Amino acid sequence: MKLLHLIRSLNPDGGGPMEGIRQLIPHLDQLGVETTVACLDPPGSPWLDEMPAQVKALGPVIGNYGYRPGLPAVIANLAFGHDAVIVHGLWQYHALAAWRALAKSNTPYFVFPHGMLDPWFKRTYPLKHFKKLCYWPLADYRLLRDARSVLFTADKERLLARESFSYYKAHEHVVAFGTAAPTGDPSRQRQAFLDHWPELKDRRVLLFLSRIHPKKGLDLLIEAFATVKCWDSRLHLVIAGPDSTGWRRILEQRAVELGIADHLTWTGMLRGDLKWGAFHAAELFCLPSHQENFGIAIAEALACGLPVAIADPVNISSDVSAAGAGFIHADTKEGTEQALVQFLQLTEEDRRRMGLLGRQLFDQKFASAQAAQALVDHIKCAC
Repeated sequence: MKLLHLIRSLNPDGGGPMEGIRQLIPHLDQLGVETTVACLDPPGSPWLDEMPAQVKALGPVIGNYGYRPGLPAVIANLAFGHDAVIVHGLWQYHALAAWRALAKSNTPYFVFPHGMLDPWFKRTYPLKHFKKLCYWPLADYRLLRDARSVLFTADKERLLARESFSYYKAHEHVVAFGTAAPTGDPSRQRQAFLDHWPELKDRRVLLFLSRIHPKKGLDLLIEAFATVKCWDSRLHLVIAGPDSTGWRRILEQRAVELGIADHLTWTGMLRGDLKWGAFHAAELFCLPSHQENFGIAIAEALACGLPVAIADPVNISSDVSAAGAGFIHADTKEGTEQALVQFLQLTEEDRRRMGLLGRQLFDQKFASAQAAQALVDHIKCAC
């Protein structure tokens, strides 16, 4: 089988879909699938070499929409000889170009919306939603309507997708999505992380690892942390991730006002052993997102046996709750605080048991090997 993945960008700063593709490819290889990834990044972009597959960089593009003249013809030529095309994401020109190239072709295509149909965006950004309403019947509605399947990574995402737009029509299917388990020596990785940030030695680390973006609810976590830090003077909040909106400066100032600046460490984006070391050094992973389709970092935390505290709008929260692998809370300051208090009341044995349950959940549902097999099985069935 030959698959062509089409995505706006492979820049890792963009979040989970890029990492999910990167982790999926080696497992597809093991199943005999030959993978090509096409993106609209300019050739020579430094992150392209990290993709374990043949990459076609089709940029540069014009504007935030990612317009590129002649893109439908380019996609049609790339798709020739592939058994299927998988389109990742909506609301960018690569998605419309894919529909123009493939809707009437002999090559079936599938679409991963990656949470972009969630009604949270409609409520939070009404002006942007109005623009999408104008665009919807001419572009993404048709893309979804004519896809062989629209692939959702959780049943919650599938149900929410029906609430944002009228005339929604799609052949819906829920398919696993995941990431790879960590490799390397956990003790060595933990020590490498602590050597890099020695102020964290002998601290009880709570870890936020995601983009610094208002959607992620980091402000709620900082406010809640300020309330609970009196439980234990060793508590320390590590904030790891790229600042995609310039929000970090505002949050740093708020931490100063709350008197907790000395209890926060901002690491920037972590990769490799330092990232895994952060997971292994932490006692709890926190992500109080207002909207989260899947959450690659949540799966990575579970893979490390790290209990998680995540907000209910995270689409895999029901899986975490059912497995007993963490705390599910409202995406409010009070809800986040309550989850932190519940965590602090656990015994060490309770935390260890919760971590083991999280690792079991990862192995059963969120490992890349299972995701690759599920994807291949569905494509074979749908085609």
